[in-house]
Amino acid sequence: METHTHEYSAYITAIGTAVPQYAVPQMQIAEFMADAMDFDERDRRRLNALYRQTRIEKRHSVLPDYNLKNGDYSFYPNAPGLEPFPTVSQRMAIYRQEAVPLAQRAIENCLAEQPDFDRQTITHLIVVSCTGLYAPGPDIELIEVLGLPTTTQRLAINFMGCYGAFNGLKTADAIVRADVDAKVLVVCVELCTLHFQKKPETDHLLSNALFADGAAAVLVEGESQLGSMLPGSTLRGPAFRGPALRGPALRLRSFYSDLFLEGKAEMAWHVSDFGFEMTLTSEVPRYIQQGIGELLSRLLRKSGLTIGDIDLYAIHPGGRKILEVIEKQLGIDATDDRFAYEVLRDFGNMSSATVLFVLKNIWRSLLTAQGTDQLLGSEPDTTNGQHILSCAFGPGLTLESMILEVISRPAEPFTTLSALSTEAVPID
Repeated sequence: METHTHEYSAYITAIGTAVPQYAVPQMQIAEFMADAMDFDERDRRRLNALYRQTRIEKRHSVLPDYNLKNGDYSFYPNAPGLEPFPTVSQRMAIYRQEAVPLAQRAIENCLAEQPDFDRQTITHLIVVSCTGLYAPGPDIELIEVLGLPTTTQRLAINFMGCYGAFNGLKTADAIVRADVDAKVLVVCVELCTLHFQKKPETDHLLSNALFADGAAAVLVEGESQLGSMLPGSTLRGPAFRGPALRGPALRLRSFYSDLFLEGKAEMAWHVSDFGFEMTLTSEVPRYIQQGIGELLSRLLRKSGLTIGDIDLYAIHPGGRKILEVIEKQLGIDATDDRFAYEVLRDFGNMSSATVLFVLKNIWRSLLTAQGTDQLLGSEPDTTNGQHILSCAFGPGLTLESMILEVISRPAEPFTTLSALSTEAVPID
């Protein structure tokens, strides 16, 4: 007897983001850092030039201190040179206090995209973070504050850096492909500003100029929620068999990862006596430039696509120079890469959460396009079947990449789309 097997797919069905309440202009942070290190006028000018070149306008922190002057700090010592400088223990105390509320805000923002979704049906929770560790950890605390079943399967992905979200998504993809009824919540939460290092070396100056705090969450579901493409279906995209869902779904089509060990020393993340220390040399863009072309060529071949089939880009904005070398290798420009630059400008580099902020911006653009098509009565939906290329990098030197496919779904009238969130949710 001939048997037919159906290869199930996993879909991102909602994305949420959140940032802390303290928004700090980029040049204000430069002033804080210069004061902390007692820079003279010449070094202050050099530091200000570095900060202006980042293309970051503001960042967010769980600490109010970066907007304040010495004498008004609540975390750093109100003393010359910020001495005694905060220890790992003191920084982790703030992480334990702030990480879960920020992650919860991102999750609530995510689930608000699908108001009919029953959170009691979540089967798995994956928590990604590289900026803090403790146990019982954020995974258990989130089960409690979200009111999820205590039987929810939990997984923590720690200390992997800016590409951590890809490992969370790959794990969710494997779970859903194995169990079509699984519903996986992935949340990335990073409090990078806890780890400011008061050192004048270029690595530390650059890290201090880029990193910020933020959290992002995605809901990953299978075809039991969306429905499979059934013979004779008149719907565009998957036939829908569930409560009303708004907006597109993003099918996790393929992943590809590689290591460039010759760049291992150029990016690193270590626990020191006074916080986590980032090594980020000026050689990182060169190594990425050498490896990104072949990596993405292999990803495209694995997907049966060419670069001409890519409609949208979700590049991790690790920094301006890194974005520029990737654009050069892909033959695209800053307009094609606009979603990454928007996130870099408004939020800086939030480590693992950042690429999900970029996907959130793409999600909003797809909602707008879908709503326009509905108003104009366009057939078919112009966003359906578009491909998104995404990549990130981190210690190793690790390069991660994926292809997502836009799947349009039956939606409520366009007038309801205004109810969807358009901002990262700040902590009150």
